[in-house]
Amino acid sequence: MDNKNIKLILAYDGTKYHGWQRQKKDTTIQGIIEDMIQKMTGEQVKLISSGRTDAGVHAVNQVCNFITGSNLDPETIKKGLNSLLPDDILIKKAACMPLEFHSRHCAKSKTYNYRILNSKAPDIFRRNYLWHIRVPLKKNKMAKCLPIILGRHDFTSFKSSGSGNTDPVRSVIRAEFHNLEDGLFSFHIEANGFLRHMVRNIVGTLVEVGLGKMDVNRFKEVFDSKNRCLAGKMAPPQGLFLLNVQY
Repeated sequence: MDNKNIKLILAYDGTKYHGWQRQKKDTTIQGIIEDMIQKMTGEQVKLISSGRTDAGVHAVNQVCNFITGSNLDPETIKKGLNSLLPDDILIKKAACMPLEFHSRHCAKSKTYNYRILNSKAPDIFRRNYLWHIRVPLKKNKMAKCLPIILGRHDFTSFKSSGSGNTDPVRSVIRAEFHNLEDGLFSFHIEANGFLRHMVRNIVGTLVEVGLGKMDVNRFKEVFDSKNRCLAGKMAPPQGLFLLNVQY
């Protein structure tokens, strides 16, 4: 039987998981899906994702792929996995791709969305899907910072330790705020790639601007400094969603 390259598009609620990447002792998205694929096919496969999400981070359209010698067709794999997976992981689509397709290397861009609730009262039913900030934010000041990060730049100031020797230059295609409902707004950012914790570090620093702890000029100075220590605290994980991956 010839090998097939199966691409999956999936959504998951990351609240209960220790991120995407398989770990020996902790429950992860990759680990659970790989285990269920093995249950269906008898094979130990390695899932390749478009990018690893951290503990507590969610995905609306994560993309991954795996090589299999199974004769199961993509639709059967999708239905079978959805019958086995917990209800906070959903396989939305499955397709057979050329063997050379690689979920990460073939991606042209990714879009993340970060949600903030700016109100005195918390939303206890959505607390795992947003960052609640009680102090009023000056969103107009935050928005003035966005043109600074557009384009091709060195994002060292927003890179967390653990990124290794990865090239810190990334191209941000789009960065904008969207008002969703009273007090709730989101930050959308699309780029050709992201450094570790880059989105959460950008959001944390934008919030510092919104709180009046730094102005737009200082934001640019921090960005240009290539010094992570000068940027704001990293935003918590629960407000972050991997929205889309473009190929």
